[in-house]
Amino acid sequence: MISIEQTISKIESRNFTVGVVGMGYVGLPVALTFLEAGFNIIGFDVDRRKVDQLNAGQSYIRHIEESRITRAHGSDKFLATTDFSQVANCDAILICVPTPLTKQREPDLQYVVATCESIWPHLRAGHIVILESTTYPGTTEDVVLPILQKSGLKADEDFLVAYAPEREDPNNPHFTTSTTPRVIGSTSPAGLTVAACLYQQIVEKTICVSSTKTAEATKLLENIFRSVNIALVNEMKTIFMKMDIDIWEVIEAASTKPFGFMPFYPGPGLGGHCIPIDPFYLTWKAKEYGVNTRFIELAGEINRGMPDFVVERVTAALNAKGKPVNGSKILFLGLAYKPNVDDLRESPSLYLMNTLEEKGAIVEYNDPHIPVIPETREFPHLAGKRSVGIDSECDLMLIATAHKEYLDFDFAKIDVPVVDTRNVVRGQIKNLVKA
Repeated sequence: MISIEQTISKIESRNFTVGVVGMGYVGLPVALTFLEAGFNIIGFDVDRRKVDQLNAGQSYIRHIEESRITRAHGSDKFLATTDFSQVANCDAILICVPTPLTKQREPDLQYVVATCESIWPHLRAGHIVILESTTYPGTTEDVVLPILQKSGLKADEDFLVAYAPEREDPNNPHFTTSTTPRVIGSTSPAGLTVAACLYQQIVEKTICVSSTKTAEATKLLENIFRSVNIALVNEMKTIFMKMDIDIWEVIEAASTKPFGFMPFYPGPGLGGHCIPIDPFYLTWKAKEYGVNTRFIELAGEINRGMPDFVVERVTAALNAKGKPVNGSKILFLGLAYKPNVDDLRESPSLYLMNTLEEKGAIVEYNDPHIPVIPETREFPHLAGKRSVGIDSECDLMLIATAHKEYLDFDFAKIDVPVVDTRNVVRGQIKNLVKA
């Protein structure tokens, strides 16, 4: 049996090694935060390039200061590796791997499954395994546990299991890994006690819930709430545009109400690893219980239609100048899914770029945070394309991301149509087209 008192004593004394699987936008910040709190850290990733960069003290995520990576590199408490036999040297293993959708928009748990298959041969008594990846209710119990128990060890007796969904918001100046409360659920009271104690060493507040399913559902509710409200303002945008009403002015005015209103903002489509994907994890699981999630699916339909709405606005703007899309040179301003980061995950800019190229447009982009497009699962053919100057000649500019560099740019001097999907251009200019 696991000694809870001994485990907690090890955690509080920092005589405890935390393994983090997945050194990406979620795993790397949590690994660094535990390291900076005095824990021994082993960072696992199947991408040899990431491991080599970490072990060389180099940051590959723009908003994570290289000084943090340099300090980690210089510490004898940090190791990055592709060798999963090092799991045996950990006391806790945090799983922070992607949970995308298949082409059929169903949950794709291949990375979670592959990680668990890599862990179980090295699992030992006393371990606690914590899943952080966003997923549908039941994943921890129905997918993770059976694989880990291939080790011959029994969950809740020989090792502990918990679910603590990530709540990272890359480059958010107001909330960091440490200042964002952490929800935790477990398959046992012992697992909940240990997981809560562990996260209490790095976050200001932990919220313990009754089960892993409840914690999994909490994460989905958070992101579905955002998806539905973004769909609402996206639909309002298309309606108000026909009425010659500026949705951004409406939102600003409505936001002055001190109660009963929370602002959400329209855009060219949803991006990031959470909001475009997570709702479909619940819609898929709900079918198992004979429930149709009409409201959630309608929101998804509206949000997925926004890139095509932007293409229509681009086409109309070019037609107004007597030019077809075919053969026109279009300059994208911003590829990242949100401002001031280098995060391309699920970015609507990639879909827009691909769609306009298919229509014959010559597409270039400017993004001060993404000098070269890396390889992506959905659009590998765009990999290697390089950022050009914002002053490059073009037939149309398409503002897709509200980077701070664009907020200070004088668009009044641009002689071609400027299609603004993010309310970057303030005031009226002769060639402005809202989308």
